[in-house]
Amino acid sequence: MGQIKMVRVYEFDPGMKGKRMLVDRLWPRGIKKETIEPFLWEKEITPTSDLRKWFNHDPERFEAFKEDYVKELEENPEADDFLKKVSDILKEEDLILLYAAKDKTYNHVVILKDWIEEKLDA
Repeated sequence: MGQIKMVRVYEFDPGMKGKRMLVDRLWPRGIKKETIEPFLWEKEITPTSDLRKWFNHDPERFEAFKEDYVKELEENPEADDFLKKVSDILKEEDLILLYAAKDKTYNHVVILKDWIEEKLDA
């Protein structure tokens, strides 16, 4: 069983082993697609624009953001397909969740990784 890794897209090393999955709604500024190819872009599993803008990477809002984002994930019609895709990838190799946020602690990918692991362990 593969592992889930979180890697800031600006720190991505093309030599890293694993399936690459961009999990940001917006394309990361200054990154060329060729830099991370081949990759999957899973926009539909990211926080809604309204939630993302409200959070604005404010650590004081993180717990409320986490609660709202998990609720969005639970209600997301794409969630089951996404989890199946992740599960299939992890059977073969590691999964690299690529994201652009500067803060490695207070971002949606931390929540997404925990959510995925919780769902796949259930």
